[in-house]
Amino acid sequence: MATPTTRDEFISYCKRQLGDPVIDINVDDDQVEDRVDEALQYFQEFHSDATHRGYLKHLVTSDDVTNEYIPISDSIIYVNRLFPIFQGSVSRNFFDLKYQMHLNDIADMYSYVGDLAYYEQIQQYIALLDMKLSGTPQVQFSRIRNRLHIHGDFADGDIQAGDYLVAEVYEINDPTTYSTVWNNMWLKEYATALIKRQWGQNLIKFEGMQLPGGVTLNGRQIFEDAQNEINDLRERIRIEQELPPDFFVG
Repeated sequence: MATPTTRDEFISYCKRQLGDPVIDINVDDDQVEDRVDEALQYFQEFHSDATHRGYLKHLVTSDDVTNEYIPISDSIIYVNRLFPIFQGSVSRNFFDLKYQMHLNDIADMYSYVGDLAYYEQIQQYIALLDMKLSGTPQVQFSRIRNRLHIHGDFADGDIQAGDYLVAEVYEINDPTTYSTVWNNMWLKEYATALIKRQWGQNLIKFEGMQLPGGVTLNGRQIFEDAQNEINDLRERIRIEQELPPDFFVG
């Protein structure tokens, strides 16, 4: 199948690209599985189609407050930002100054004092003051530990159990869920090249051996051709498909 939708179909496609079943591909099944995993890892690391931007909602627990970090799924590779815990329009206290200001704003709008443009200008001004005085949450994300550390807010009591946190993240498109991943052209070419290099590496120890009929094995040539293809594909993905790194934090 030229448009694979499963892992098995993907592997069969890569082998056919190398000549199977007309030519015996001297690569063990476990080696093929390893090369496919390696191709997926490189694809997910650099290809823009391998991830999607989304929003992670998390309910803070007492354990999170004690640990002073938020556990993150290993499918998330980047945390771009954490939205401010409390915006200017949110307050826990009825007597809070911001709450009263917004209450007055609503009353003024109801009595037709000013217009919507004036109200919007005031809101932008309040948001600017809130950003300058309160700032935005400073976070650090570790992919190895799968933890999102929020600096200062836990210790100061700004984040409490029962709060909701929302972060902008980049999450991997899992091929078991999104089957179209297997049909990505770059991924198919790269996995085929990795399997080809493994094939050549397996044959190198038989280099120069002459088979019946006068055929001579040349595993080194297969290995070198595959390595050149891999280098070209890696260069292409970094130039053509990788998202700018400035978009990411963590």
